Amino acid sequence: MTDSAQLVEVFKALANPVRLQLLQWLREPERHFPEINEVGVCVSHIQAKIGLAQSTVSAYLASLERAGLVRSTRVGKWTHYQRDEQRISQLIDVLGHTL
Repeated sequence: MTDSAQLVEVFKALANPVRLQLLQWLREPERHFPEINEVGVCVSHIQAKIGLAQSTVSAYLASLERAGLVRSTRVGKWTHYQRDEQRISQLIDVLGHTL
């Protein structure tokens, strides 16, 4: 994927205020969620905090994952999410060089 295509995907993901809010909460998960572990925050805790249907929250998180902003880890039947700080840093560098 080209740098421009990567940035377009990121901007699409961040254009939705709820997805942006999710990414902000995941920046400091211990502050925003009652239970976190080494693999991230369980989607059920994210869904409870945001108050949207589980399918909607999952779709939003999948969009953030496609953009390279979060990573998911399956633990049994649950999916946990955390920010991909390394990828976010790379995207910031690409943004700086592209614009």
